Amino acid sequence: MPIAYPETRRDDVVEQQFGIAVADPYRWLEADVRNDREVADWVERQNAVTGAYLAALPARDWFRTRITQLFDYERFGIPEKKGSRYFYMHNSGLQQQAVLFVREGLDGEGRVLIDPNGWSADGATALSEWTPSDNGEHLLYAVQDGGSDWRTARVLDVATGKDTGDVIEGMKFTLAAVWNKDGSGFFYSRYPEVAEEDRFQALNENHKIYFHRLGNPQSADRLVYETPEHPSHSHYAQITDDGDWLAITTSEGTDDRYQITLIDLREPAWPARTIIHGLNHHWSLAGNSGTRFYWTTNSHAPRMRIVTMDVTGSEHPEAHELVPEDKATLEGATIIGHTLIASYLVDARTEIRRFALDGTPLGPVALPGIGTASGFGGMADDPETFFAFTSFNEPTTIYRHNVATGESTPWAAPKLLFDPSDYAVEQRFYASKDGTRVPMFVVRRKDTHGPAPTLLYAYGGFGISLTPAFASSRVAWMEQGGVLAVANIRGGGEYGKAWHDGGRLANKQNSFDDFIAAGEYLIHEGIAGKGQLAIQGGSNGGLLVGAVTNQRPDLFAAALPAVGVMDMLRFDRWTAGRYWVDDYGKPAEEADFRTLHGYSPYHNVRAGADYPAILVTTADTDDRVVPGHSFKYAAAIQSAAIGEKPHLIRIETRAGHGSGKPTDKLIEETADLLAFAAEWTGLVIRD
Repeated sequence: MPIAYPETRRDDVVEQQFGIAVADPYRWLEADVRNDREVADWVERQNAVTGAYLAALPARDWFRTRITQLFDYERFGIPEKKGSRYFYMHNSGLQQQAVLFVREGLDGEGRVLIDPNGWSADGATALSEWTPSDNGEHLLYAVQDGGSDWRTARVLDVATGKDTGDVIEGMKFTLAAVWNKDGSGFFYSRYPEVAEEDRFQALNENHKIYFHRLGNPQSADRLVYETPEHPSHSHYAQITDDGDWLAITTSEGTDDRYQITLIDLREPAWPARTIIHGLNHHWSLAGNSGTRFYWTTNSHAPRMRIVTMDVTGSEHPEAHELVPEDKATLEGATIIGHTLIASYLVDARTEIRRFALDGTPLGPVALPGIGTASGFGGMADDPETFFAFTSFNEPTTIYRHNVATGESTPWAAPKLLFDPSDYAVEQRFYASKDGTRVPMFVVRRKDTHGPAPTLLYAYGGFGISLTPAFASSRVAWMEQGGVLAVANIRGGGEYGKAWHDGGRLANKQNSFDDFIAAGEYLIHEGIAGKGQLAIQGGSNGGLLVGAVTNQRPDLFAAALPAVGVMDMLRFDRWTAGRYWVDDYGKPAEEADFRTLHGYSPYHNVRAGADYPAILVTTADTDDRVVPGHSFKYAAAIQSAAIGEKPHLIRIETRAGHGSGKPTDKLIEETADLLAFAAEWTGLVIRD
């Protein structure tokens, strides 16, 4: 029986753009749900219909129960050592938010430093980023409320566990702060104050760097760096381990094209000197030895290399190659224990390599298997560092690495409610539409044989690489005989700049073709059967799912687009959307407009085609990809003649783009998504 969707007002909004009549009948749904009663009422009515449908799904209770069980294990974050203290996050299992602990010495007893679980009744106020001072005496931490990207920062006295009274407003996306060497204050980035009614939709511009001295009000903070002539520029500071230099990285969008400015902190006036000009290439500081700086860069090296330069005096210091470009993609490097530790991607899997400061190879860091290693932070003169390792069938384990001996030992390992050896992780390669060879991970129980219901996931944007990672909900899916497939499509960074360029701007269709080809491959190889393929993606991945559903509705049984960028003609008008023109193009320029109009999910719903079942997800406090994108798209698919399968939207309250979401909301959402996918791919739940 067809679902009776809530009535949605359809307006006669049509605009001429470059000779094309562009209809936008649901523009009214762009209004902020907090300020517009009609939009709020629409959200309530949509959630009522969706909630009733999801509640009736036979697999929902099983997934909720099993995911809850699989979530209930002890989880640790990577420790950060400052002075003699070790700071780390910990969740005992089902806590809504992880808790920050501190140890006095490596083997000291853990002490609770910040527990955010009492900050709000619904658990949606989170401790997000944090950074201790170099001496470990103070901790700067950020509070995230209801999933918003905005942050309020405070300072804690580590010894007493009490706030100092220092409060910083105006930070967004990250804490973006670094302590000075003596711990008397910190440098931080912020946006100007925004009116409360515009807080969740206004464009973010005029980013500036300030210095805050402990004990002073924010109004007294010293302006360190700004570019008023370029309001679209963003600025982030990094301080060298010796405390002498502040390195400011300036960007304009999401592309890794940076300008680098140095401030010599030994000079009282803090004069700023730009040493890398032009926003042309990626530059990331790995460390320094006096005036000799080490950088990773894609200048003359699409897959990155390590260079050095002497920053004394010159406005254009010369870069000298230290570690040349490799067939593997260099992701980053740090100096730890007077050794360069570099992270590489080899077909989307991590390799860690060590180099002397003169570039001499010292061999790899042994990893537990095929997966993702991250971390390796610390000080240049400290031979101790920590890293996390995870894979599709391996929850995160924290390791302590001794740089001097090359030995890695487990520091915190989880106790599990399943056996990782029951699951097989394999990597396959398939040909896309134009013949490009694309990697894909396929994960399933060893006793699962195809064809079987399959969940296909991808992202394909902004140079972001998808590497092996663990999720409890995926284990629940695979326990019931489902298959997980993760495709490393173009637009990501798995093979460096060329792979990214191959899936953005005028080449964005390559991302969609790669994803469609992944689905065709899974069916052709008998991994999934016809009518057994569900697709999933979030943010740029939500755009991906929306676009390919329009282009190949016959290929998929279910589609799960989350917090997606669905209106490609107006995305640059809200919050962080202006940054995304690097990947998508500018809707106001004709060539870009024609590309965007050709695949925009909202504008290309194909009336008359038989669409898969669709469950759109978003949240009312998403101030990165504003929920109006998903609202308008849901209204469009519900009003179009695209078949009788359900086309629903699930709108979370007091949640944002994803970060800071409490455990119970994560469990409820993933249970709903997997129950919906199971219903439409034929996954049978076995008790």
